[in-house]
Amino acid sequence: MSLDRRGTLTRVPPLNLGNQQPRTPLNADQAWRITASRAAGTVLFFDFDGTLAPVDDDPTAVRPAPKALAAIEALAPVVQRVAIVSARPVEFLRDQLGGLVGVDLYGLYGLEHSHSGGETVTEPAALPWVPTMAELADLARAELPPGTLVEYKRLSVALHWRTAPQLGATVQQWGQAQADRLGLRSQAGRMVLELKPPVDRDKGMVIGEAIKGATGAWYFGDDVSDIKAFAALRARAAADPDFLGVCVAVANPETGQEVANAADLTIESPAALGDFLTQALTHLP
Repeated sequence: MSLDRRGTLTRVPPLNLGNQQPRTPLNADQAWRITASRAAGTVLFFDFDGTLAPVDDDPTAVRPAPKALAAIEALAPVVQRVAIVSARPVEFLRDQLGGLVGVDLYGLYGLEHSHSGGETVTEPAALPWVPTMAELADLARAELPPGTLVEYKRLSVALHWRTAPQLGATVQQWGQAQADRLGLRSQAGRMVLELKPPVDRDKGMVIGEAIKGATGAWYFGDDVSDIKAFAALRARAAADPDFLGVCVAVANPETGQEVANAADLTIESPAALGDFLTQALTHLP
């Protein structure tokens, strides 16, 4: 589904997704009504950049859409769990959410996590890579051309070219060469390439673990890394016909079509997501 210019939710025509699990046949109202009947067993997952917050040329200037944040605060006591699953560090997410209570935070694709305001726990296998990441960030700043933004996150390094689109090929080639040299993994995104430790953590794994015991889950995301989270919901629904999994894409001009093709619904922006969640509250107990 997508939001037209009047803000009405409309269904995206079904696509041939090959071997992917089928989408839910429900429209948004039907899905929320079913969610209301099992709210205590439902988990709501949100990506941060491009989903809860508009993407900005300066990653440090990103702020969540106020209406989306207010809706999450209202939803958290109603459902089993609300979780933010992001490429950002947990500390950044905590600062951005302004002390929002009852929300779990998964940072750096799950290499860090904090549950309901508790301490931040780091995946032990990733810790030995901290010095490598610091050295890589310094090298990137020294070798990549002006216009490249190097974002050091302790356990990963993100190379952005949003303000200099002509550098995309150069930055990606350099980044992949460094990943090969150092044995790192690379994650493509919206005008960014992220280099991270070779540790088995991604959004799909986070979601797969977090929905054990849940009766339903929604995932809201905007980028290609979120497709793995969609796949985790599809796999659970295929194994358990009573499980309700709903995948929601937030539209964007860069990866939006690829993500929408893998989703059940598409919403036009983080601001529109706030409206969508506010409307959903009318269905929930």
